[in-house]
Amino acid sequence: MSIWVLLGIFFARIVDVSCNTVRLLFLVKGQRLIAACIGFFEVMVYMVVLGSILGGGRTLSMVDLVFYCGGFATGNLVGSWLEERLLNTFILVEVVLDDDENAALSIEAVRCMGLGATVINALGRSGPKLLVKIFCHRHDVRTVQELFTDQGFVTISDVKRCTGGWFPKRL
Repeated sequence: MSIWVLLGIFFARIVDVSCNTVRLLFLVKGQRLIAACIGFFEVMVYMVVLGSILGGGRTLSMVDLVFYCGGFATGNLVGSWLEERLLNTFILVEVVLDDDENAALSIEAVRCMGLGATVINALGRSGPKLLVKIFCHRHDVRTVQELFTDQGFVTISDVKRCTGGWFPKRL
């Protein structure tokens, strides 16, 4: 092999591994469609390079390559969907709200759903705020978010481990 072929393989592998890293980060962040698209091109680069290294054997046609890459991309979608369904982990939803009547109603709605809501008084740039911490299952996050639509700043974090405390009822 010439030095140009070797350099081509080297740089293609950099692209492949970089795509893999970014794809996994998108999967972790729940951006399945973007991850699937990146996965499609990741495996395309991989297969083209692998084909050039192995040589001599049957080379993939463009249709073969598209179907192979499509299967890999779809596997990302299905795998992340399964992970979401099978590993129903706990999530911490934190909401920063103005300290007003709307906040009180939303917090009460969370508690009526059978979830715990810890409220902490805070001071923001524009005055008094409430920091609301809600511990729930991942599948409950959308329902909780809808209660605070256009009311405040919402962050969502995975909970790796927890002990003690009060656990929410299933919605």
